[in-house]
Amino acid sequence: MSQENILVSLDKVMVHYENGMPVLKNVSLSLQKKSFYFLTGESGAGKSTFIRLLYMGLKPASGHVEIFGKDVTTLASDEVCEFRQRIGVVFQDYNLLSHLTVLENVALPLKVRGESLKSREYQAKEILDWVGLGNCFNVLPDHLSGGQKQRVAIARAVITRPDIILADEPTGNVDEKIANKLMGLFYGMHKMGTCVVVATHYRQLIDKFNFSELAIENGNISVKNHRNGG
Repeated sequence: MSQENILVSLDKVMVHYENGMPVLKNVSLSLQKKSFYFLTGESGAGKSTFIRLLYMGLKPASGHVEIFGKDVTTLASDEVCEFRQRIGVVFQDYNLLSHLTVLENVALPLKVRGESLKSREYQAKEILDWVGLGNCFNVLPDHLSGGQKQRVAIARAVITRPDIILADEPTGNVDEKIANKLMGLFYGMHKMGTCVVVATHYRQLIDKFNFSELAIENGNISVKNHRNGG
């Protein structure tokens, strides 16, 4: 694998629970640019931990994590913020701001980047229409269903067309029709060059799209390469 094609690299990474028990054990792997990975494993295996690690939400107990060619375990806080602008994250608990409308939540990453109000509202409306929430622009998150909140979170994660998208069980609270539509959105981002990592336990989804799989078991991660999806 050419070094210039590597977007994320983990070298002998260890992550522990607060009680000292290991979550990830001596993990070494690389994620390529323009790739798509399903992150799999039993409940509690460490899928959310792995996503937090890539989002720089936690630091490993040992080992090194390189993202965009830089060891992120040594970054200063302002540098972490800069790196995070290149990463879109869909959290399992949505992480929506309750005092902001759906439109404002989705447009927030563009506001952080300094885009004009007109530009960010136009882009937010466009993507909300796509995920089927065009009638919810001015609704507050507390008035949404779980599936609707999930779609808002996904729209917010992809609006900046980030280099990496990390999604933690993004189809867990939606029906099959919406799940397929959301996967179509992730697939479209992948085809435009974004590296996508989707954590899921939904085997039917994995088999349908058939991308490479990062399988977590007993603290280890193995890479299972399938035929190219799509």
